[in-house]
Amino acid sequence: MSDILMPKATAVWLVDNTSLTFEQIADFCGLHRLEVKGIADGDVAAGVRGSDPVSGGQLTSEEIARAEADPAYRMVATKPKYAELQETVRKKGPRYTPLSRRQNRPDAIAWLVRNHPELTDGQISKLVGTTKTTIEAVRDRTHWNAANIKPTDPVSLGLCSQIELDAQVRKASSRRKAMEEAGTVKVEEDVLKPAEETAPAPNAGPTTLDELFGKAPAHTDDDED
Repeated sequence: MSDILMPKATAVWLVDNTSLTFEQIADFCGLHRLEVKGIADGDVAAGVRGSDPVSGGQLTSEEIARAEADPAYRMVATKPKYAELQETVRKKGPRYTPLSRRQNRPDAIAWLVRNHPELTDGQISKLVGTTKTTIEAVRDRTHWNAANIKPTDPVSLGLCSQIELDAQVRKASSRRKAMEEAGTVKVEEDVLKPAEETAPAPNAGPTTLDELFGKAPAHTDDDED
């Protein structure tokens, strides 16, 4: 499958102007063979105007001729000129975090350290965009603002997505299992507790408004005078 512009319009042009097989056109345009057959029959993309991939710089005439001579051949899209200059190269290191959210990173680190001790410092760094030095300071409670740190889910803080967090936790699942077997972390329970364990204890506290605030004084006729 090739990442080309206007795949259906390109397929329409190839159907009308070449002798390529449905499979060749479908593979080049990233479509299903039956969808290409529908284009040839006029059932699909009836109002779509064909787009010439040769004039658009996505395919060469030589590539089409080679594919027409060999039904088993699969065409390769032409790489745009200076394509390597258009590719964004991400530098290694912590992810960028907006200035408005950087103050929340210690809270997110504390939450991750407490709830997912199986995550490595590198994984935490990728999730919230911080340094290993800060992670160690939060873990050891030597952070300069340790007294005000409140563990908070990094997803709710907008520092990472739930998908990114789940992916990192999934990667560290084997490490988590080993830690649970070694007894360094508590084994998570995925079952509901019995009702008697979750029910409030008797006489634990006021249960009615009267008990909470006290009964209102009785209304008498003297109050009207």
